[in-house]
Amino acid sequence: MKKILAITVFLIGGLNAFCQIDSALYRAESFRFWEEQNAHYRDKKESPLDKKARKVFAGHRVYAYDANYVIEAKMVRYEREDTVVMKTSADTEKLFIKYAQLHFNLGRSHCHLTVYQSLTGRLKEEYKNDLFIPFKDLTSGKDTYGGGRYLDVQIPEGNTLILNFNTAYNPYCAYTDGYFCPIPPAENMLNVEVKAGAMAPVVSE
Repeated sequence: MKKILAITVFLIGGLNAFCQIDSALYRAESFRFWEEQNAHYRDKKESPLDKKARKVFAGHRVYAYDANYVIEAKMVRYEREDTVVMKTSADTEKLFIKYAQLHFNLGRSHCHLTVYQSLTGRLKEEYKNDLFIPFKDLTSGKDTYGGGRYLDVQIPEGNTLILNFNTAYNPYCAYTDGYFCPIPPAENMLNVEVKAGAMAPVVSE
C-alpha cells in the first residue's frame, strides 16, 4: 500500500512539474512574441506605421499573461477543402482554404473556431504550414479592437493544437490606414470574453 501511495505521489508531483514547465514555456513564448511585435512596429523599414506614428508608439497594449488562455483544442480537418472568400477592411476580398475546425473549452463554454489557410501562401515553401485564425469575442469593440484579432499557428502532426490566446494580435488596420485586413467571418465569433492578447490601441490625437 505504501509503495502504491509513493508511486501515486510521484506521478502527481511529476504531472504538476510538467504543468509548471509547460506554463513557463508559453509564458516565455508570449513575452517573446510581444517583444518582437513591438520591435517590428518600431522598425522604420518594416513597420506599418509612418514616421510620426512610430515616434509616439509606446508598445502594444496587452492583457497580463493568463495560463487559462493556453488551450488544447481538438482539430477536425475538413475532408473537402473549400475555397472561401473573406471580406477585408478595404471592402476587397482575399481567398482562403477552410482547413479545419477546432473544438475546445474556455471556462464552462464549449467553443469552436474555423482555421484557414491562405490560398496563395500554401503554394510557397516558407508558408505551406501556416494556418490563420481570425476571430472576434465579447470583448471586441470594447476592450479589444472591434475588427477582431488574429492567431497564427502551424499545422500540427496530430489532431490536437495548442491555442495561446496570449499571442492574439490586432491587424495593421487597428493602427493605421492603407491595409487590406481580413474581417473574421461570423462563424468565428466566440460568445465568451477572451481577456488575453492584444487590447484596443489608444488613439493618439
